[in-house]
Amino acid sequence: MFKTLYGNLAAVLLGLFCVIGVLLILLSLYTTRMYVHEVNQKLNRSLAEHMVAEKILMPGGRVNEEALKEIFHMLMVINPSIEVYLLDADGAILNSSAPPGKVKRQRVSLAPLERFLGGVDVLPILGDDPRALDRKKVFSVSPIPLKGPVECYLYVILGGEEYDSAIQMLQGSYILRLSTWAVAGGIVFSALAGLLLFNLLTRRLRRLVSGVEAFTQSNFSAQFDPALPSKAYSPDEIDQLGTTFNRMADRIRQQVQELKQADRLRRELVANVSHDLRTPLTSLQGYLDTLLMKEGTLSPQEQRTYLEIATKHSEQLGTLVAELFELAKLDSREMEPHVEAFSLGELVQDVVQQLRLAAEQKRIGLHTHFPEDLPFVSADIGLIERVLKNLIENALRYTPQGGTVTVALIRGDQAIVAQVTDTGCGISPEDLPYIFDRFFRVGANDQEHSTGAGLGLAITKRILDLHGSTIEARSILNSGTTFTFHLPTAHPSIEPTGFSSTRYAPQR
Repeated sequence: MFKTLYGNLAAVLLGLFCVIGVLLILLSLYTTRMYVHEVNQKLNRSLAEHMVAEKILMPGGRVNEEALKEIFHMLMVINPSIEVYLLDADGAILNSSAPPGKVKRQRVSLAPLERFLGGVDVLPILGDDPRALDRKKVFSVSPIPLKGPVECYLYVILGGEEYDSAIQMLQGSYILRLSTWAVAGGIVFSALAGLLLFNLLTRRLRRLVSGVEAFTQSNFSAQFDPALPSKAYSPDEIDQLGTTFNRMADRIRQQVQELKQADRLRRELVANVSHDLRTPLTSLQGYLDTLLMKEGTLSPQEQRTYLEIATKHSEQLGTLVAELFELAKLDSREMEPHVEAFSLGELVQDVVQQLRLAAEQKRIGLHTHFPEDLPFVSADIGLIERVLKNLIENALRYTPQGGTVTVALIRGDQAIVAQVTDTGCGISPEDLPYIFDRFFRVGANDQEHSTGAGLGLAITKRILDLHGSTIEARSILNSGTTFTFHLPTAHPSIEPTGFSSTRYAPQR
């Protein structure tokens, strides 16, 4: 029971009610006792004064024993609970109506008596009980004589031992029993009402817990749909928790799907890497083994052909390994772009010049189009050069003879927009969402166009991600494709970087 919020709330509620009940009973007993004392003292406030007025208790400075005994006898007959004491001016007990051996005190404190006679304090006023060393009682007192110097005091205890017994009987038979039953009834009623309210308040929380458990047991795939708050009232914390968890559940399901997709891509990546590495390795090893086995029997032309083929596969293998290493380095988040200001137009001209020979060999027109007064951009020159090379080489790969590839730069408000457009075979709508995935190759079954490893566009996208930029692709099947990205213009405070022919020289 105590493992649930409802059980803990119920236990706390019952415990609180029990404590309150006990405190109410104690408070009721205390207030009842004080009320009885107050009424008793008010009713008998002038009792001692009347006794002193009717009897001469100190004739000639001596105690009138006969008058005192007469007072003791009269009070014992009328009210046995009253006890009478004769005190001297210092509070010492001279005589009393108590049986021998009952008086425990030799002296009574005069401070409560003086407050009583002063008539200022609010009743009840408690004075020392001569029959107990640690007990206080209500009293009535009068000085003797009533006027003039005080010779002694008539001290009347209004509730003796018999009175104590009567109070206890009264409390036990009526007040305490009534108070106990009233408090018990109130506790039971309040507890039942509180448990019902707690049940209503925690019902939504229990439903939320059940939904979370079902969501967890379903391997984070079940639809979590807690009762959302109505628009008629403001949602409380439980409603907000349900709404928040609902959004979190949607996010978890999305992430699970992304993880499954990533795991599928990882398996495909391993398969593709294994295939792309094994193919050139197998060919390279085959031609080298052929050269070794047929050493001395092959003509120089045949040997050169085998070596050229082996070299081609070696270069293909090296390119693939280099691209894998480059992509891993970009994904490790250890690479930070070295941002500087430079002319994007000059960089485009330089890259186009490097790739112009490859375009001419394929009889493809490679053109540029941009104004001369473009502002400098702020980026990493080497990484952006890699982006341009990847996009242009990709365009040349998928553009047939007689086609064109155009690199255009457009000036924006705070950025330069770069576009690489080709008139190639285009990309189907089914393939377009996946072209930036690793090892994805458009027309993978087309041997004419599937010579790449499928990492160029993935590297391009990762480089632009590091620059806070995005890349978009628009394509029409059998008409061409356009890749678009943007780079921010450089701040005037950044010193521009000049180009050198060695830095961006074509790599042979």
